[in-house]
Amino acid sequence: MSAVTIQQMADRVAQLLEERLGLGGRDLSAKMKRAGRSLPKKVRDSGRLLATSAHRAQNPKLLNQIDMAEVTEAYDICVKHLIGIEPANRRRELFAGVLGSVGFGVLVLAVAVLGFLVWRGYF
Repeated sequence: MSAVTIQQMADRVAQLLEERLGLGGRDLSAKMKRAGRSLPKKVRDSGRLLATSAHRAQNPKLLNQIDMAEVTEAYDICVKHLIGIEPANRRRELFAGVLGSVGFGVLVLAVAVLGFLVWRGYF
């Protein structure tokens, strides 16, 4: 496997991160930092390995030190996870979570106001 192939793998994962999660950044390492804990640990570790391998592949002496099987496995893990993410579902779940939180807050406030009114003797 050549440096070009490793760079293409890193670019593909970076493209999927941008498409599926809406993450910006210059390269894969920047996008992985922005992803943070929104990705599972195994995917984060695989993405970091792929980013460091792509960086090392730029140097011909370090290219020989890269374990190609490990890079391929990391690429497969990242792509498999990122392909399964649907941006529309993520937005829908985020909206439902926010709506649920606001609804619960309004419910607690209404119960508190009603309790206060009962305590003061208005009901």
